[in-house]
Amino acid sequence: MEKLLKLLKNNARLSNAELAVMLGKSEADVAADIEKLEKDGIITGYTAIVDEAVYDPNSVTALIELKVTPQSQSGYDDIAKAIAAYEQVESVRLMSGAYDILVSVTGTNIREVSRFVAENLAAIDAVQSTATHFLLRSYKVNGISVTANEKDERGLMFP
Repeated sequence: MEKLLKLLKNNARLSNAELAVMLGKSEADVAADIEKLEKDGIITGYTAIVDEAVYDPNSVTALIELKVTPQSQSGYDDIAKAIAAYEQVESVRLMSGAYDILVSVTGTNIREVSRFVAENLAAIDAVQSTATHFLLRSYKVNGISVTANEKDERGLMFP
């Protein structure tokens, strides 16, 4: 199963026939393995990795750190679910360290993302503080290089 998962993480568009050849299994066995992984909640979905800078050069992505007061009955779960419900939110993760929740948001510009943070995230009663970091460039996303065909056109500078 580990090799199958690795192949699917690299390219979820591989057909069962292609996977079967790569794994030395029958197509039916591969289909059954994938069905079991989905049923067990190990595979929760499939997605395309989009280079937002190419698709929409004006879009911005921000990683927002939230310091949160856990709730008495649900801890961080209800807060995280409420944040995840926003359309702009791409991911919500509980973290260890100086902050509690990491939120990834993509918007059409910095002002839009800043407004979302101020009006929606910071306005949640349990949120103590936020720190927003704007993504400047992605090199690798979910194990996939997203800059393979890019050339750096800047000239070298020497002091």
